[in-house]
Amino acid sequence: MAQVLEFKLPDLGEGLTEAEIVRWLVEVGDVVAIDQPVVEVETAKAMVEVPCPYGGVVTARFGEEGTELPVGAPLLTVAVGAPSPDASGEDSEGSGNVLVGYGTSEAPARRRRVRPAAPNAGTNGAPSGGTHTDPNGAPRAGAPHAERVARPVGTAAGHGTEAPPAAEPVHQDGPVPVISPLVRRLARENGLDLRELHGSGPDGLILRADVEYALRAAETRRTAQPTAPAPAPAHGPIRSSAPAAGIRVPLKGVRGAVADKLSRSRREIPDATCWVDADATELMRARTAMNAAGGPKISLLALLARICTAALARFPELNSTVDMEAREVVQLEQVHLGFAAQTERGLVVPVVRDAHARDAESLTAEFARLTEAARAGTLTPAELTGGTFTLNNYGVFGVDGSTPIINHPEAAMLGVGRIIPKPWVHEGELAVRQVVELALTFDHRVCDGGTAGGFLRHVADCVENPAVLLRTL
Repeated sequence: MAQVLEFKLPDLGEGLTEAEIVRWLVEVGDVVAIDQPVVEVETAKAMVEVPCPYGGVVTARFGEEGTELPVGAPLLTVAVGAPSPDASGEDSEGSGNVLVGYGTSEAPARRRRVRPAAPNAGTNGAPSGGTHTDPNGAPRAGAPHAERVARPVGTAAGHGTEAPPAAEPVHQDGPVPVISPLVRRLARENGLDLRELHGSGPDGLILRADVEYALRAAETRRTAQPTAPAPAPAHGPIRSSAPAAGIRVPLKGVRGAVADKLSRSRREIPDATCWVDADATELMRARTAMNAAGGPKISLLALLARICTAALARFPELNSTVDMEAREVVQLEQVHLGFAAQTERGLVVPVVRDAHARDAESLTAEFARLTEAARAGTLTPAELTGGTFTLNNYGVFGVDGSTPIINHPEAAMLGVGRIIPKPWVHEGELAVRQVVELALTFDHRVCDGGTAGGFLRHVADCVENPAVLLRTL
């Protein structure tokens, strides 16, 4: 007798609590092998292909592409054979492999048998299988099968998105036929009475599309009517509670994670910024000489990173974090250097581990590898977390300066503007030199302005005279 096993969205690590379905790799009815990737999801850190720990036939998928699911929500169900190996020779108990925070070595406690619904079962005889999602494509609360969901009057629970369309619904007194709290909130925020709607879902279930259609229809009727001049307010302006019009872009995935982190940084860190102009002519000449000597090419970012690690060795206060619960500043021994990388998915900050122990050639190679992975969306959570200091080269965008926002929970970030020819007094005479603006934003809890200024001045001295680095080699 086949059994239906439920595979839930596993904990993908690094404190992630949700993921967005980007692309399903299997269809309902497909045969899957143990550990076969079944869905591609996007977390706040990276794109991840999620493997299924069971082998069998996919009986249901939960959530459409673009749906955001919380960790622990059902992803799909798989019909597997008896505990003995099936015809394909695979063990139906699962792979035994363990995803981060999600074990599969034991069979789930809840197992359900696959049985077709009787023609007269339920309220309309529709099957209880299929992909059980709420009107927004998200998994419904509780189990995916109809028999495990209480049905209020006029509500058909347990119908999948692939169920045949129901006949014109007849609304009765009692609960409004809507399941999703998101649909209720959308109607409430726009002043829409759900009892006036006829749902297009099974048994008249009101879907999000029904609410959006009603709102568009109301807007069309409103704009089609001639508008009369509004009477002057007698007691001041009337403020509307309706949401502002315009294009709404959801803050989710990478963009949502960046928004949360930047907001937290501004909220928790008393930051300050200092900056200085530096003559980078000699640094550019040194790089040219290095690359002319043969061997792998050295990037400018790698030289700037090497300068940062040398400055952090001299001013370790800026390679730290603040533990407010213990009321301590924790100075860190290793420098894990983050660098800002702009991708099609948004801004990400890959981390070069043990940057203080790398030379310019090793730094160049690691920057190149992480940048390529960032653009491809294949960075792992470990490659996007754990930084202790961030280098932000916004000069690639053609700007001279900025006030960087610290990458919480770090204590500082160095910003580097574009390097361009400018008039500069060199050796007592006016000359055209390659000038760059350097900006340091620092957590004022870890040091005062003297330390921050000393760090920035040392960075500028190394930029103007790279031979200063020889003291730290």
